[in-house]
Amino acid sequence: MNGFEKRTEIKKRQILNAAFQLMNTRQGIKNVTIDKLAQQSEVGKTTIFKYFGNKEGVIHQVFKNYINSLTKEAEKIIAANYSFEKSFILLSNNKVHYIKKIHHQFYLDLMDYTTRPRGSGISLLMQKYTKDTVNVMLDLFHRGKKEGKVDLKYSDEFLLIYFQAIVEGISKPQIYEHLAPYTNEWTELLLKGIAPDKKRV
Repeated sequence: MNGFEKRTEIKKRQILNAAFQLMNTRQGIKNVTIDKLAQQSEVGKTTIFKYFGNKEGVIHQVFKNYINSLTKEAEKIIAANYSFEKSFILLSNNKVHYIKKIHHQFYLDLMDYTTRPRGSGISLLMQKYTKDTVNVMLDLFHRGKKEGKVDLKYSDEFLLIYFQAIVEGISKPQIYEHLAPYTNEWTELLLKGIAPDKKRV
């Protein structure tokens, strides 16, 4: 990467960091204007238009980066091939960590954005993320069954619904704002809930 490319990347990061800070508030994407972006990123408005086309282009990239970052961290955990319990704990902690990084309005805007035609690229990315997450969890639950950590009586469908219900529950601000000190206890209860009944083993 030459000097010009480095400067370009630095400016892009400045713009995206500023956009994330503006979006990650109670006002969400409504708080984002080109003037505010230029002021907060210390980059000219023409530069923002040059790199991202318009405000929508910036918002799109911020959401895309957030989803990609979450996905990459999960992929690293799975690639390490830890035991079922360790993988489950790390994935759960990772999810909580990323939820804690964002204001609830950011989460709502992201979910809303994926349903709009203009956000079709994000919609496809979210669909891929959801599909990958399902496959990861299925592989993980199968590993747990082989290791004797997940009761064989539970179907794949039930386990996916169980996990989804828990994740959606902690996405609510009144829950995840108070969850951080109890992440380990929360994960322990999740694991106990699907573990084989020792009395029957």
